[in-house]
Amino acid sequence: MIKQEIREKLYQMQDLKYKKFHSSLCPNVDNIIGVQVPKLRELAKELSKGEFRKYLDLDDITFYEEKVIQGLLIGISKLSIEETKTYLEKFIPKIDSWAVCDVVCSSLKIANKYQDEMWDILEKYINSNEEFEIRFALVMYLDYYLNDNYIDKVIENIKKIKSHKYYVQMAIAWLLSISYIKQKEKTIAFLNNNDLDDFTYNKALQKIMESYRVSKEEKEIIKGMKRKLK
Repeated sequence: MIKQEIREKLYQMQDLKYKKFHSSLCPNVDNIIGVQVPKLRELAKELSKGEFRKYLDLDDITFYEEKVIQGLLIGISKLSIEETKTYLEKFIPKIDSWAVCDVVCSSLKIANKYQDEMWDILEKYINSNEEFEIRFALVMYLDYYLNDNYIDKVIENIKKIKSHKYYVQMAIAWLLSISYIKQKEKTIAFLNNNDLDDFTYNKALQKIMESYRVSKEEKEIIKGMKRKLK
């Protein structure tokens, strides 16, 4: 019953113009109802006050918004780190787009409190062969692990990734651009000596140059580091 109730609420909040726009950002994803993320957060917050575990226990959800709500519930509900791990193990294989991945990662604030425990959970996914499982780990690094205690481990794990999947490459580039802001010295050292493919490397430089937090002088230096593609 709860699945049908939530689905009806989602259709009541449907915005067809937003559906068209968001669908254009998520190629190969054809299960979008068309509900903006702030409204999904509000609905997840409402659900978290009740018997939210019933919704987390559902395996047969199909729509993008339903997946986002499940992921948000894992992040915002009062779960122990053990419960969080259990639910993430069920949820992460359902991720089929960058949008589900990134929205859910931003809600998993428990990683701030349980850094070591969450890191151990992420090890499984950074070593996965699945595109969005790897991206999940990378975006979690970006959101919670670009600090002095973990930056070396983050860089070492980037070195291990051999996937050339687009959303993995883009996540690495995004991660390095934020790492440049927060951990400049170690990020520059990595950029000066790495085995990244040309697309990912140049995309990382591009994202650094697009940042308003990088000076014009620095951007000129970064621009000069760009690889010429054959």
